[in-house]
Amino acid sequence: MRLAHPLPPNSVIGILGGGQLGRMLALAAARLGLRCHIYAPEADSPAFQVAAAFTCAAYDDRDALEAFAAAVDVVTYEFENVPAETASILGRLKPLAPGAEALATSQDRFVEKTFLAGIGLETAPFAAVDDEAGLERAVARIGRPSILKTRRFGYDGKGQTTLRAETALAAAWAQIGARPAILEGFVAFEKEVSVIAARGWDGAIAVYDVPENRHANHILHQSIVPAAIAPETAAEAREIAARIAAALDYVGVIGVELFFARGQGAERLIVNEIAPRVHNSGHWTMDACTVSQFEQHIRAVAGWPLGSPERHSDVIMTNLLGEDAENWQNLAREPHSGLHLYGKAECRAGRKMGHINRLTPRQG
Repeated sequence: MRLAHPLPPNSVIGILGGGQLGRMLALAAARLGLRCHIYAPEADSPAFQVAAAFTCAAYDDRDALEAFAAAVDVVTYEFENVPAETASILGRLKPLAPGAEALATSQDRFVEKTFLAGIGLETAPFAAVDDEAGLERAVARIGRPSILKTRRFGYDGKGQTTLRAETALAAAWAQIGARPAILEGFVAFEKEVSVIAARGWDGAIAVYDVPENRHANHILHQSIVPAAIAPETAAEAREIAARIAAALDYVGVIGVELFFARGQGAERLIVNEIAPRVHNSGHWTMDACTVSQFEQHIRAVAGWPLGSPERHSDVIMTNLLGEDAENWQNLAREPHSGLHLYGKAECRAGRKMGHINRLTPRQG
């Protein structure tokens, strides 16, 4: 089901998921005079605090899903692991953006890699692994070092393990829970970059500048914009994101993570994965752009014209994990910075509690 016409102010956007991404989407929608109805099973969902309405129910509660659909004009989501049956129920009742194809593609790492290779993009070598014997065959083909990942679920480094020369395959298979997996060849990359792109129901595309992403303990620590890569490589990264969005007939914001490598004096981009939602590496857009990734997503799913993705400042986005956010008073004093706290009740080590965007004048 497609959106028949642009949604006027006071229309209701339904969002599956009540975390910080849903929260920031709801805040962006309010700026445009649109209301958000959040659907999530967690009673303490941060997005509930800022939404016009919310439903606290399980994702397999058909009655609650049907009542939710009746109360909204379009449905979107803030996380990619939406159960397929949930998406199917809602997609029959209201326009769903991004659509079922994008969701299914991103939920399975093997399907995702196959899709990316199929549209001519470079990825790490990969092979499906269904059992321990299949792992042995995949290692014989791909080699070591390599990375074994569950095909479904897993984020921030969860659900994966590195296979080195000394790694026992049986132990590695057990470590990921003996679940269907994908083995990916190791990519000798110099840095990680990403692209945030948006596509509307009409096929219009807007792509943001490319950040360099630095991780700590498999969790994004900082996004630095602009990335220190050649302008031609940055343009190629933006074109890759636009090609992926068009191939999926995508509606909304998509995050594309890439490895940046260098060989024989040339720069290369290898696609790592896609995220069918607003993305942590796009949080810098909240203060360095007139139209953030969150507003852009709302514009796209509501059928509005996309805003300009132009950046007016250089910026370093830093995630605030666990106790980092308890320094909020000092962070709030910093000049030329945007502090964003997510309203989470419990502070845990490694938990994303907020982020800060530190701006400097644009250099290029």
